[in-house]
Amino acid sequence: MKNPAGIGLRHAHYKDVIETKPSVGWLEVHPENYFGGGAHRHYLAKAREFYPLSLHAVGLSLGSTERVSRDHLRQIKELITIYEPFQVSDHASWSLSGNAHLNDLLPLPYNEETLAILCRNIDETQEFLGRGILVENPSTYLAFKGSTMTEWEFMNAAATRTGCGILLDVNNIYVQSRNHGFDAFEYIRGIEEESVGEMHLAGHTEKELADGSTVLIDTHDSLVRSEVWELYRFAIERFGSVPTLIEWDQNFPPLSTLVAEADRAANIIKDRASRHATE
Repeated sequence: MKNPAGIGLRHAHYKDVIETKPSVGWLEVHPENYFGGGAHRHYLAKAREFYPLSLHAVGLSLGSTERVSRDHLRQIKELITIYEPFQVSDHASWSLSGNAHLNDLLPLPYNEETLAILCRNIDETQEFLGRGILVENPSTYLAFKGSTMTEWEFMNAAATRTGCGILLDVNNIYVQSRNHGFDAFEYIRGIEEESVGEMHLAGHTEKELADGSTVLIDTHDSLVRSEVWELYRFAIERFGSVPTLIEWDQNFPPLSTLVAEADRAANIIKDRASRHATE
């Protein structure tokens, strides 16, 4: 891939992307938005003519005790057949319980019980789709007393047991490091190098609570913060030229803003590659 930096294709930018063909390397979409066909698929097909595509699912609920929905997998596999994405991914989280489908990616306790459930669901997903997937580290606002390992140990174990890759969301790591009080750089040092197949960058929001404390919320509605860029540079030094996405899911800016953020990520990757080539 000549340009490893991409942007999320969202409805607000469908026409601009197709008409202006910005200089980004690839596009990412949530496959659930395209299950129903119609105009969304029309624009996706047009965009796919010019860009590689990644499918980033939000509805597989890989951490649920229930098995992954075969109907959901069937619809994703249909999109894979049509659009031939170079990546398919979802999250180390859950959003399904019985008949309840929750509009959020909820956290897991990090222990052997939940790891076994997650791995079972990843295995079944990969077998059904006939390909490996990436699993993203979540953004969380609480931690469980029942956890017996760190999140990075949990992610490494899932990748080792299932053969899946890790989609490393650098903004999520930073948000959690502030919310839970750990070292974000230690997290990145703890992730196995060979497992990382993609990275995400996004903006977040700081909210002051009634008790005067501050919580960071992964809102995907603003520019990437300087602290996250610093962490990303560290991650690129460790993992190399990994495809990187700029996520922006609400309060959409002009397309040129997303492209500028993607260009910044691409330049960091190119700078790293250039320095290592001369060493």
